Amino acid sequence: MRILVTGGAGFIGSHTCDRLVGLGHDVTVLDALTPPVHRGRPDDLTPGVEFVEGDVRNRDLVRHLLRRTDAVYHFAAHQDYLPDFAAFTDVNVTSTALIYEIAVAEDLDLARIVVASSQAAMGEGRYRCPEHGEQTPDMRPESALAAGRWDVPCAVCGGRLDMLPTPERIANPQTAYGMSKHAEEVLAINLGRRYGIPTVALRYSIVQGPRQSVYNAYSGACRIFNLHYLLGGAPTLYEDGNSIRDYVNIHDVVDANALVLTDDRAVGRVFNVGGGTCYTTREFAEIVRRQYRSAQLARISGEYRFGDTRHITSDISALSQLGWSPKRTPDDSVAEYAAWLRGMPGLDAVLAEADATMRARGVVRRAAT
Repeated sequence: MRILVTGGAGFIGSHTCDRLVGLGHDVTVLDALTPPVHRGRPDDLTPGVEFVEGDVRNRDLVRHLLRRTDAVYHFAAHQDYLPDFAAFTDVNVTSTALIYEIAVAEDLDLARIVVASSQAAMGEGRYRCPEHGEQTPDMRPESALAAGRWDVPCAVCGGRLDMLPTPERIANPQTAYGMSKHAEEVLAINLGRRYGIPTVALRYSIVQGPRQSVYNAYSGACRIFNLHYLLGGAPTLYEDGNSIRDYVNIHDVVDANALVLTDDRAVGRVFNVGGGTCYTTREFAEIVRRQYRSAQLARISGEYRFGDTRHITSDISALSQLGWSPKRTPDDSVAEYAAWLRGMPGLDAVLAEADATMRARGVVRRAAT
């Protein structure tokens, strides 16, 4: 097939292009190479792809590329959790709407559109109170975080909630990024159904592995923790270090991406793509520390990032029913990322720049206790 991959010079996009080219597809990459993710043309652009530098909101350019396309992977996005509210919607939602608008206007016969969504669309996810049952909490209030009250209480009795894996039926985004990704899902799935364009949306958990940009201000525990230990320090864990996440290896993500291209059982559906096992951030930091054989433990600073979820882990049973399962572990991801970082120049200032950006924009804050 002739496949267009938007954002194909990025982390998930480039690995997916590697697989698609290996499968014999004719691949075109559309990427704006926008900083901070990119600083110039990347060295690991997939050999054999046609590369087009441009914006996914450029109607004429997208129309030209779609006219010679059989399938689309739409990975291009505005990322990080910084308060760029308008940019998230403008890039993530508008570009998706444009692809469908052109496909309908041109009466294009597309075999598949796969859109990249995010675990962030689920917000805090699913919990259960022993007395009052299942709940999907909203974002923790600033007053609780400022007082160092990290856990999400029951909305009825104020008691303890137990975290549960969150299935695709739950969408309760609390950040501008998560809201934009949920809007992208809804738009793509519903327009796909309405106009007969086979569409799949994939909600990725925290994806890890080589080529994840070192320059993002906010995202990427693997990136942040690896850089700290590589440079001889130790990372800071926000809150109490006990927030729970699930991490998925980039190669498992590519397996999912390839599966839904041809499996018609996936059409018209949203799927979680997660690691299957949850870890506290403290546990994940220990995996990275062991990789570098460092004696320095991660630090607890009393700080938090405003807008973070306390816990989230994805229920991956729906995609597993199609024959997919995660086969790699966080240890695999960390080892491969560490090898990719080795010898990379200009890393000394990266962490300080990211930290300064988050503090200047009010993302990192300190609790009173």
